[in-house]
Amino acid sequence: MPGKIKEKIIKKLLFFFALSSVFFLAGIVVILFLEGFPVFREVTLWEFISGREWYPYWDPPDFGILPLISASLVVTLGAMLVAVPLGVASAIFISFILPRKWKNIIKPVTEILASIPSVIFGLFGMLILGPFLRDLFNLPTGLSALNAMIMLGIMALPTILSLSEDALSAVSGDFYSASLALGSTKWEAIGRVIVPSATSGITTAVILGMGRAIGETMTVLMVSGGAAVMPTDIFRAVKPMTATIAAEMGETAVGSSHYHALFGIGIILFFITLFFNIIADFLTQKFKARVEGRL
Repeated sequence: MPGKIKEKIIKKLLFFFALSSVFFLAGIVVILFLEGFPVFREVTLWEFISGREWYPYWDPPDFGILPLISASLVVTLGAMLVAVPLGVASAIFISFILPRKWKNIIKPVTEILASIPSVIFGLFGMLILGPFLRDLFNLPTGLSALNAMIMLGIMALPTILSLSEDALSAVSGDFYSASLALGSTKWEAIGRVIVPSATSGITTAVILGMGRAIGETMTVLMVSGGAAVMPTDIFRAVKPMTATIAAEMGETAVGSSHYHALFGIGIILFFITLFFNIIADFLTQKFKARVEGRL
């Protein structure tokens, strides 16, 4: 009897904690929308998204966040150009080339990058990478979209590497052995059999890496330059959505139009990240079904 009571208590506690997380998430979403929707009384949703000028301190203010959205997308895509080749190539190296005894050391070490505080990456981008890029390309400042791309690419690398390696390892070893038995070289077996079989898992890793990059705040705030202009080239200073919220929220009067506009940016960012997460979840389920069907 005491054992059954203990089991019931544990079940109720677990249910309470699970329910609490749902309530906290729902509360965040409700507050986000309640605080963000008032801005659409002053500008339409289309004007808010497509406007090319962000001057919230003017009278009347301009709440156009297209430069902010464009900066976030450009920086994120640039980060993927850095992280995806390095992450997938490293995953292949760890899975098929690196000896097992080294794999158990190298992979956890690379995953440690994910635990480094983002402000450390920001300091590195400001004090080391920024001056290097400034001198290398003869720029007025090294705080630019390129700096943010490189730093976010490094930050997204552990996620892409780890999940890609898991996807490659989940492919049945019989595929690899059969390819070699049919006369394929090691690289042909990897490139034409293993990697295509793990495509869904690798794609999921890339999308989650994109979500990690587009939602990053502190690093892009420190290294992107903070200029709310259209990113016409990667050497210009930009101001992504997350950096705008972090930089301006502390200086904004509660209840003002600017205040609600920043929450409006949060709403747009919420839907963008939600879109990435839905796609990642769909591809993950598809990948699991494919692997289970082959076992």
